[in-house]
Amino acid sequence: MKLLLIFTSLLLIMQDQIIAQEPVAPRKDQILEKHGHQRQDPYYWLRERDTQPVLDYLQAENTYAAAYFKALDPLVNCLLEEFEQRIDPNETSAPYVINGYQYQSRNVEGQDYQQIFRYELDGKAVLFFDENQRAKGKPFYELAAWAPSPDNQLLAVSEDFMGRRKYEIRFRSNGKYLKDVLTETSGSMVWAKDNKTVYYTKKDPETLREYLVYRHQIGTPQSADELIYEEKDDKFSVGIGKTLTNAYILIYSYSSTTSEIQVIDASSAKALPKVFLARKAGHIYEVEHHENGFYILSNDNAVNNRILFSKDIPKDIASCQEVVKHNPKVLIEGLSVFKRHLLIEERDNGLLKLKLKNVADGQEKYIDVDGETYYLGLATNDDYTASKIYYVFNSMTTPARVYTYDLQTNQREIFFEKKLRDPQFNPENYVSERVWATANDGTQIPVSIVYKKGTVLAKAPLLLYGYGSYGYTIPDIFSPTRVSLLDRGFVFATAHIRGCKYLGEEWYQDGKFDKKINTFTDFINAAEYLGHMGYCDPARIYANGGSAGGLLMGAIANMAPYLFKGIVSEVPFVDVVTTMLDESIPLTTGEYEEWGNPTDPHYYYYLLKYSPYDNLHAMAYPAMYVTSGYHDSQVQYWEPAKYVAKLRTLRTNNAALIFECNMDAGHGGGSGRSTERLERAKMYAFILGLEQGITH
Repeated sequence: MKLLLIFTSLLLIMQDQIIAQEPVAPRKDQILEKHGHQRQDPYYWLRERDTQPVLDYLQAENTYAAAYFKALDPLVNCLLEEFEQRIDPNETSAPYVINGYQYQSRNVEGQDYQQIFRYELDGKAVLFFDENQRAKGKPFYELAAWAPSPDNQLLAVSEDFMGRRKYEIRFRSNGKYLKDVLTETSGSMVWAKDNKTVYYTKKDPETLREYLVYRHQIGTPQSADELIYEEKDDKFSVGIGKTLTNAYILIYSYSSTTSEIQVIDASSAKALPKVFLARKAGHIYEVEHHENGFYILSNDNAVNNRILFSKDIPKDIASCQEVVKHNPKVLIEGLSVFKRHLLIEERDNGLLKLKLKNVADGQEKYIDVDGETYYLGLATNDDYTASKIYYVFNSMTTPARVYTYDLQTNQREIFFEKKLRDPQFNPENYVSERVWATANDGTQIPVSIVYKKGTVLAKAPLLLYGYGSYGYTIPDIFSPTRVSLLDRGFVFATAHIRGCKYLGEEWYQDGKFDKKINTFTDFINAAEYLGHMGYCDPARIYANGGSAGGLLMGAIANMAPYLFKGIVSEVPFVDVVTTMLDESIPLTTGEYEEWGNPTDPHYYYYLLKYSPYDNLHAMAYPAMYVTSGYHDSQVQYWEPAKYVAKLRTLRTNNAALIFECNMDAGHGGGSGRSTERLERAKMYAFILGLEQGITH
């Protein structure tokens, strides 16, 4: 007899309200064993993609979620209307220059995707690429990258029509697409100087690891493409790029702890890659080319990086000349090389700085900024010989600005300023600040907060956001949708917890491998601090995170459920042990250098301590809204599905537990700005609904 799901999704109409019974997934016990230790996984079967029982269960969860959100429809619609009134429907990007032409990305009212315009030599803006045409009739669309050939006669575009991050590369000439189609790629492509040769990377179809670099000649089938490099170590992935001088194409082989770069002469369609510095365990480096030689950003004997120089490809790191010394208090995050200046991106005590170093005389100068809750970074700078650079400044209270900085006069000007549609919006009505919470071990945790002036903080609800993995630091930026929370009296905060690089490389190292639990306790301690010190009402704290930040949400729900009134967990990585033991799952092997390899008993038992799915138990949990994408390539849909199914059977209270799986989306959620805004509105409505007592 065909296996049927033992769940009920029958909707009852009572007094004009839709009441749905929670789905209940059937148990199908499966024993998982490693190192002599057994785990029972009753929902392992949910990984059986595309089978009818799985599809039926996901549909039941989506039906239940739709029923829950029906009561919140007025709030969702109100938020969407606010977003529309606040954000210009014809919003544009700052103009940017590529290959000597100026481009600009524009939104058009009533359309979901952007249009790219190119300014011709007469100054007229002409529609260059329309994402809406490419997305027409498709449930998902992503333009991952685009690149004109050096002579601007051909255009290469990489696109995803499913959300699985398997990109197809196509080529256009005079508005018409060529027969060339490159499939199963990572989306990256680089032109050689001859305007006919393109380098690209391919993925393993099962694990999705990027490990092959090919060379394609325009007009030939993909089957004839030349394999240039294969990365055989499954802990490493590959990427490609090009130096700003356009002299070299770069192949990056990288893991979380080690890198290796190969250079290819971009002027020769037959050139083979040459290793720049052979990989050495623990050595991470980047290479930038200058007409005088190569500049190297390296962590060799420098946990926070230093900058070296070599006239030619060096025989080893010891033969390179040191240009910028290591500073144990300042992380060098990035390096750009122009003809007359090095532009160095630094992070000092958490704050971003841009430093210019004159190539000729070594003189240094910082580009000044004020405040403690801001983002500072480079805009598009495509000209190696430029006399001006473009950079972006953004704060938690102010929309983004693009500045030009004159390298000769040291003068800066606002080049472009993003403005909101709402004439009532005034950045002066909002306050942002940085506070320092104290962790269990005495470590000070930086927290960026923003709120509206006049908010009575001690009585205010708080939304606390966190990530804390892969060394990625959440930028302190403005969000036009977040204003809807701030205007309702919310405090928003980002906890810069260990596992990111906000306070340098050691801050990252203290939140990975067998120090990972620091990430979770830091977030908990930040929430406790904000409540205790009067920055919010301690009974009205909400938490949000996605992907590895969803792991954070799962861990804190198990460790400190009493602290949080509600949690929004987006595409969460919650089944850590099982996933990390399965090398067939996309990207698993490359993750060993972030979490540890559970085939080692030490890491197996450490991961087991915090894996959210494995640590669910009978107790009262906060209200939760959990999301997923059926085509997610980073966190498979079954992880959050299993997590919610198990949690339904264990929680001892009746707090809302909503799971929604977008059947047309991947890791980044649905595509198109209307879908993106709807997802944001539903997240806010879930939280605001809990504030209003809407829990069922």
